[in-house]
Amino acid sequence: MSRARVFLHIGAPKTGTTYLQDRLARNARRLAKHGVHYPSPSVFGDTSLFHFRAALDLLGADWGGPPGHADGAWQSMLKQVRRRSGTVVISHEILAPAKPDRIRKVMSDLAGHDVHLIYTARDLARQVPAGWQESIKQGSTWRFERYLRRVENGGAWFMRAFDLPTVLGNWAAELPKENVHVITVPGPQAPREELWHRFCSVLDIDPAWAPDDAERVNESMGIEETQVLRRLNRRLVAGEQVQQRSKDVDLLLLQLVQQGGFAGGKRRIELPPDRHPWASAQAQRWIDWLGASGIDVVGDVEELRPTPPDPDAVWNDPDRPRRRRLARAAIAALEAVTLEAARRPVPEQGVLPRVRAGLDRIRNDR
Repeated sequence: MSRARVFLHIGAPKTGTTYLQDRLARNARRLAKHGVHYPSPSVFGDTSLFHFRAALDLLGADWGGPPGHADGAWQSMLKQVRRRSGTVVISHEILAPAKPDRIRKVMSDLAGHDVHLIYTARDLARQVPAGWQESIKQGSTWRFERYLRRVENGGAWFMRAFDLPTVLGNWAAELPKENVHVITVPGPQAPREELWHRFCSVLDIDPAWAPDDAERVNESMGIEETQVLRRLNRRLVAGEQVQQRSKDVDLLLLQLVQQGGFAGGKRRIELPPDRHPWASAQAQRWIDWLGASGIDVVGDVEELRPTPPDPDAVWNDPDRPRRRRLARAAIAALEAVTLEAARRPVPEQGVLPRVRAGLDRIRNDR
């Protein structure tokens, strides 16, 4: 077995992970010439899906596809790692809240390699609203206020993945401090290349080795777009339909979101002003923990502090969408579904009337 430097990029979700993963995948051949490897399927396939399934298999989870779709994926990943020397990057954000027994398995499976950990972190004022949108994309139906309450008490999956001291306290337990790296996500005004440059500095590689920019974007949604999808989720799981909802439906909705069918909303989802003191207190806790940990930080820890809300700005409650905007968002979603259905084989278009009827009900739903 060759000895490689293995970088485990474990998230957090909503910290530019899709951008980084797509950039690695699009430049994989160029990077390999410099001894930097981003494992991909042994046959033609989606590299991001390969890393996702490996993470699922490692965690003992099974969602996002048909039953058993992740079985054996972690072992396939390990086979690729063992064939490599130089630098290997494994990246998926669902790894962040892994339980200690799963982390011990990772370290055991990678014994003999020089294992490094990368965690990308972002301020909670941006992170928490992004997490709610993402949960809706994945089929959740909860209102924003309920989600916030769960986040504050640590009950939401996203908060378990976002909480820097908890995540790194678990993952870094068996690693030398110099092998644990936190990358702070630059502010919204910074060019997104800055995140890539910080990532490359941890890998100790030249950013120019990967010149092709990422194409995949994890689209953000506006208030009304998110509410359309939330209400559609609620309809799809109502009554008897809870047994009928298929993975194909989930994947179709996620595909439409990623392609922009539900995106482009002008009313941003923001943290309520009365939650900013909580977010600021969490940021201070993170900064204090990092200062005492001795862990390598790339970027500025001050970027973890939320920007204070504008006292003169009007906060838009995501749980109270505007009806006209909601109707326009529903029509845009219906248009996206129609165009997607037209591109698919005729037998699959039978879903369209049900989707159209569901969106019509959404427009009239409070």
